[in-house]
Amino acid sequence: MAGNSPRVGVLALQGDVREHLHVLADLGADARPVRRASELAEVDGLVLPGGESSVIDKLSRAFDLRDPIRAAIADGMPVLGTCAGLILLADRLDGAIEGQLTFGGLDVRVRRNAFGSQAQSFETDLDVPALGDPPVHAVFIRAPVVTEVGPDATPLASLPDGRVVAVEQNNLLGLSFHPESTGETRFHARFLHRVRNRAGVSAPSF
Repeated sequence: MAGNSPRVGVLALQGDVREHLHVLADLGADARPVRRASELAEVDGLVLPGGESSVIDKLSRAFDLRDPIRAAIADGMPVLGTCAGLILLADRLDGAIEGQLTFGGLDVRVRRNAFGSQAQSFETDLDVPALGDPPVHAVFIRAPVVTEVGPDATPLASLPDGRVVAVEQNNLLGLSFHPESTGETRFHARFLHRVRNRAGVSAPSF
């Protein structure tokens, strides 16, 4: 860690890695891609990006990252998962392809592709009391949804029909949507607050 800049990794096996790196760097983090267990060992927090959850799962095993990531989560490393990243954090998964695994950690059940194909992607504004005003403009692209929230997890945002699309549990934060693609930085800032608290550094002064 350099000064007040926590080292934050973005799992860079597949998905929208660059967008997360840009947001994190703009918020004062030392953001770097993670493709190896040795790189994971050097960071204070981890982002699991959007992409294809089954592909990221397979690649994490091919690169010998699955077990180190699971151990880091169990040890309390702060993790932010967006879209496919939410799927990877879920303890329980519906709609998985054969043999698909998750890293787990979030006491939730998640359904893959809950809103249909990419052609059925949509945008909406979400009230997120934990973030205050204004509402979050959320983009859903072949997005998952949280269908069951266990007693250890806390919903942060829901669609008008009640379906949960943001949830947190201790140092884990999972989102169905893509804040990194809309200029929404408050979830990343919330995640970085946890990273800094665990790493014992103060926030930078801008």
